[in-house]
Formats: sequence, C-alpha cells, structure tokens
Amino acid sequence: MFSKLVPINKEKHASLKVKPVESFSFAGGFHIASVMVHEFVRAASVYPIVFLEDKDQDEFRPVVLLGLNAGENLFVDVEGKWQASYVPAIIRRYPFALAKAPEQDNFTVCIDEGSDYLSDAEGQSLFDEQGQPTEVIENVKRYLGELQQMEVFTKAFCHFLAENNLFTPLNMRVRAADEIKNVTGCYVINEERLNNLSDTKFLDIKERRYLAPIYSHLTSLSQIERLALLKKGVESFATNEEIDSTIQ
Repeated sequence: MFSKLVPINKEKHASLKVKPVESFSFAGGFHIASVMVHEFVRAASVYPIVFLEDKDQDEFRPVVLLGLNAGENLFVDVEGKWQASYVPAIIRRYPFALAKAPEQDNFTVCIDEGSDYLSDAEGQSLFDEQGQPTEVIENVKRYLGELQQMEVFTKAFCHFLAENNLFTPLNMRVRAADEIKNVTGCYVINEERLNNLSDTKFLDIKERRYLAPIYSHLTSLSQIERLALLKKGVESFATNEEIDSTIQ
C-alpha cells in the first residue's frame, strides 16, 4: 500500500497538502486487508473474515478476503470505486499510518510521500503558516490512536483463541466461473471446539466481549461464496468487453 512511508516532519512537509481520497485504485491489487475485532460485525456482512498465521511473530491476525487470487481485489471497479458498503479501516487511513520508533514504545504518525493524494498546490494543509499542525493532523492522530487501541484488543483476542486451541486450517473449495478454487492457507475458529468449552471458559469469553466477534467471524465465512459470484461477474464482464472490441 505504501511506497515511501516517512514520519511527518513540519520542516520537510511545511507546504504539503492532502487531497480527499476519491479513488481506491491504490488498493486494486489487495486480495486481503487486515481488520480489527471492532470491525467484525460490519465487515462480516460483506467479506469473509479469516485469520493468517505470522510464524515469525508467533501470532495470528484477522483479515478480510477481498479476492480469490493474489493481486485481485473484487471490490474495486475499473474507476477505482469501492463496491461495498464497508471499507476496512486500514484502507480508509491511507495515506497515513502509525510506525513504532526503533527501540522505543511510542508511535510516530507517518505519511506516504509517494501517494497521489499529496500535493503542494491543492488540498488541506498539514501545517499552518506558523508551522503548527492543522486540524488535519489532529484528526489523523486521533483516528490512528483509536486504531492502535483496537489493535491491542485484537491481538489479545487472537492470543486467547490460539491459547485455547480454537484455530483450525480452512480448506474450502468453491466454484468461481469455470474453475474450482481451493481456499487454503488461512485459519478459522473451530466451532465444534468452541461448543465443547466448559461453562466457565465460555463465561470468560463473554466477559472479555469476544462472543460477538467470534460469531461474526463464523457467519462471515458464507461470504466466500459471494467472492466466487463476484469473480464470475468480473470475468463475464471482461469477456463481453473482448467481444465488443472484436465487433468494433
């Protein structure tokens, strides 16, 4: 997503302005997007929510599937419009991000200097004439700070699931257009193991406020079929375009 992520600097970026994100073409090649637990309820109505294992960090993280093939986002059309009612927060934050300072516990607000949404001529200024952060910076700080708090909760949620052996590999086959696609390489919550937990453990899940995201995740898995239908629609559209161009 980011081509040149750097910390925001009031001297270096004194004249920099940010334009409204009116196109999601930058996300057209993303077939997955990280999500926070707090997004599960809304995301589940559109996307399949699964978990990826980061073996280097020895942890799991939740993502939504945006396509069945790497480099393919079925929710961004040719004009860059997002074809769904909910856009993941990690994509909405672009071109800003938080980065942890090396060997420190604090985070720094960064910006993608390679973004097409940055300009010296048009948009909202990041700094005023006195070199002070504008409301744009303050709003970004607030938004990214909220996301960081959500990430802490999400990591604890995933750690709890892993600790209680609730993850199981997903191995699913769906028909997309004229081929069978194997959906593998990710994990889902094992519903049978969940139902076999003790009453005490189940109450613990409830008190931790994990029940809603767990069931949102399980419900979302039916959206994999939605991806197959979208894939079929995209390929049919492409075929029709080829036919039209041949006729012309």
